[in-house]
Amino acid sequence: MIKITFPDGSVREYAEGTTAYQIAESISPRLAADSLAASVNGATVDMTRPIEADASVKFYKWDDDEGKHAFWHTSSHLLAEALENLYPGIKFGIGPAIENGFYYDVDSPTPITEADLPRIEQKMQELSRNKEQLIRREVPKAEALKTFTEKGDQYKVELITDLEDGTISFYTNGAFTDLCRGPHIPNTGYIKAIKLTSVAGAYWRGNEKNKMLTRIYGISFPKKSMLDEYLAMMEEAKKRDHRKLGKDLELFTFSQRVGQGLPLWLPKGAALRDRLEQFLRNVQKEYGYQQVITPHIGNKELYVTSGHYAKYGKDSFQPIHTPIEGEEYLLKPMNCPHHMMIYANKMHSYKDLPIRIAEIAHDFRFEASGTLKGIERGRHFCQNDSHIFVTPDQIEEEFAGVVKLIFDTYKDFGITDYRCVLSLRDPEDKVKYHDDDEMWNKAENALRRVLDDIGIDYTEEIGEAAFYGPKLDVNVKPAIGNEYTLSTCQLDFCLPSKFNLTYIDKDGQRKTPVVLHRAILGSLDRFMAYILEETKGNLPLWLAPVQATILPVKNEDEELNAYAHGLYDYLADNGIRVEIDERAEKLGYRVREAQVKKIPYLIVLGKNEAAEGTVSYRLHGEQKSTTVSKDEFVAMLKDEIATKKNNPAAAK
Repeated sequence: MIKITFPDGSVREYAEGTTAYQIAESISPRLAADSLAASVNGATVDMTRPIEADASVKFYKWDDDEGKHAFWHTSSHLLAEALENLYPGIKFGIGPAIENGFYYDVDSPTPITEADLPRIEQKMQELSRNKEQLIRREVPKAEALKTFTEKGDQYKVELITDLEDGTISFYTNGAFTDLCRGPHIPNTGYIKAIKLTSVAGAYWRGNEKNKMLTRIYGISFPKKSMLDEYLAMMEEAKKRDHRKLGKDLELFTFSQRVGQGLPLWLPKGAALRDRLEQFLRNVQKEYGYQQVITPHIGNKELYVTSGHYAKYGKDSFQPIHTPIEGEEYLLKPMNCPHHMMIYANKMHSYKDLPIRIAEIAHDFRFEASGTLKGIERGRHFCQNDSHIFVTPDQIEEEFAGVVKLIFDTYKDFGITDYRCVLSLRDPEDKVKYHDDDEMWNKAENALRRVLDDIGIDYTEEIGEAAFYGPKLDVNVKPAIGNEYTLSTCQLDFCLPSKFNLTYIDKDGQRKTPVVLHRAILGSLDRFMAYILEETKGNLPLWLAPVQATILPVKNEDEELNAYAHGLYDYLADNGIRVEIDERAEKLGYRVREAQVKKIPYLIVLGKNEAAEGTVSYRLHGEQKSTTVSKDEFVAMLKDEIATKKNNPAAAK
């Protein structure tokens, strides 16, 4: 008999070789039916895998990431089976589960286009109804090589060749067998709804020197209603996509000649960035921060000393070599080491602390081309980064100040849907995390006390801390897509020691300061993507690139044009960002263009407005016009800007 321990601490005995499915069934038939995969001693496995020894067991359902992963991984195998049925002689690369769905890379003798996807979907649906089990088999490496060599699938042969000697696992569903570690759901009958979404090209193993394969993307669900909901969400996502909005609003563009993941900010986008940066500088000044500027590169040894190179060197661009001296520099992937050196510039007393320094910093990281997404994820980005140097007894007060700053800033942007996470180390992982139990316990307890005292709801997540200390992450749930971290505050006892930073304490002794790493809005680029998608491009007036546009009804009327230009000057002199559209186009056409650009206020001027010296305006997305005096209009806009009111169109 073997002992099985469940998440609630209870223990049951079962016969050796009992499967996770059988264990779930012994508890509840409903639990067995809903479970897609299981955790056995921390490893995710098939529900049908026999358990041969005492183990801790947990079951994963659709709502769990591990459950979705197994479901979509199985769907990729179902896709491969359908493709092998429809395209004899097809060769297979890899077919993983991804964040939303799955894909398979294939080398087909017959080209596969998006027009073929409905037929492939139909075949997948047909096969799924067979409720095919995914049968695992482990074979010696030599046998695995023989199997795929005889099949003529050179891509699988290459993958197997690169594996270490030993046993290799296969999975078979129906007539299709694949090289795979698993895990998988019990059978294909769980897959009730399938949508193949797109076809793309992908170099084998990501190497442009290799053959271009066909990558077929898809997503699947256990219920058709889930697929319908997902497709509706995708339609909404298209409307909100910051890449489309950035183009429509003329904010940024990209050029292959410049390079992937390197945005070019157009005048309106640059002006928007500037306002955002100025906002951050002003609010940080109120909280006692001093602005600094550091170079875009740094000596490699700087990052070696900090430990960042060992942890993240693979995500950095390759070192830059000086022509004569032979030195190595890196494009700056983060700002922490530079800010340590700013502190080290002179000796400090305890009376100087806390020292709060901040920077709108340009950083560079190598992101694989497949992960790039507009300005949300690029190879160049700007951080509103800050480091606060404190004595140990100042930690809690300064941390509380950062928390207040974050949420005060959120109010200005109308951000209300967020979740606070206290990210802690995994005490068992001595490789990932700085090995100092006393330091970690002190740091984690300090952050807990502050959050508890403030009364903030938070969850704790083990293994999500930075390598040098625990942190508070504030995660937002965007209108479309998955949750991600917007703001962070990290407590660090480690880096100051690495750089030998000190201050003179009250007792005249040199002590090591503690550092708080802080970012209010994280990457400004990602934040701009977030706010564009949240508002559908209907930015609040204080941020909008163009706040009002003037549209004379008849552009050939000299008197009307003179009034329009006079109004333009009046608004501009009062700090309103205004444009005038007097092109020889029909009014309806010009109005529609202004709507596409999501300009908050459309001012339509006719003879009455010119004669009476008034302004006739309507809000973006509305048909109703309102006529007021010029002074009233300016006063209204200034109030809306000063109070940072949300754009009502953003809620529609």
